[in-house]
Amino acid sequence: MIVLLGVLVVILGFATRRNPLLVVGVAGIVTGLLGKLSPQEVLATFGNSFASARSVTVFVITLPVIGLLERYGLQEQARTLIGRLGKLTTGRFLALYLLIRQLTASVGLTSIGGPAQSVRPLIAPMAEAAAEARAGRPLPQKLREKVRSHASGADTIGVFFGEDCFIAIGSILLITGFVNSTYDQHLEPLHLALWAIPSAICAFLIHGARLLNLDRQLERELAVAAAENDLTTHAGIRTEDAK
Repeated sequence: MIVLLGVLVVILGFATRRNPLLVVGVAGIVTGLLGKLSPQEVLATFGNSFASARSVTVFVITLPVIGLLERYGLQEQARTLIGRLGKLTTGRFLALYLLIRQLTASVGLTSIGGPAQSVRPLIAPMAEAAAEARAGRPLPQKLREKVRSHASGADTIGVFFGEDCFIAIGSILLITGFVNSTYDQHLEPLHLALWAIPSAICAFLIHGARLLNLDRQLERELAVAAAENDLTTHAGIRTEDAK
């Protein structure tokens, strides 16, 4: 069980906000060395794993396509579309996207969204436009970044808790294969998928409530930003009058 100390490395690395790629790499090396693998075997394992999972880098192909779409006005069209739906607030829009992301991931469609494919070019601009339409003015940069982070979070949480409801996802097959081969059990993928459904429902209710609360947070922070802006403006006018 000492090899599980590699998980501790991951926890400490993320808790101290280190580079995720570096954290995972170091955790893999630590796990291999604790498992009594030689440095050559650890390096060979990294190479074999990368060669057998090259499909995970396919998303890089979509980046030039997304760049071209953004260059020709994809974000502007998304903002225009969401601006016409006056009653659709930022929180409601992101909660709806969370639901859609969970439902599609639960049937194996995990690649139709993502930070690069959908959040940056579509979801985040639409969420920002909904907030600006409600506020009646452009968002400050701090609030703009906050909306973007919530958009990315909705995508990540949706796919994370939704994909385990699909019996043919890699994580389910990995767990069942490891448990059956190591502990001589007969665990079926369907069993894990069914137990993942309550977790997915709880995740949607909890994070959906947080997203709906985002609207009130934005209203309060916009009011504070407007008050600070007014104070700065008045102070500038008084300074000029004094001169």
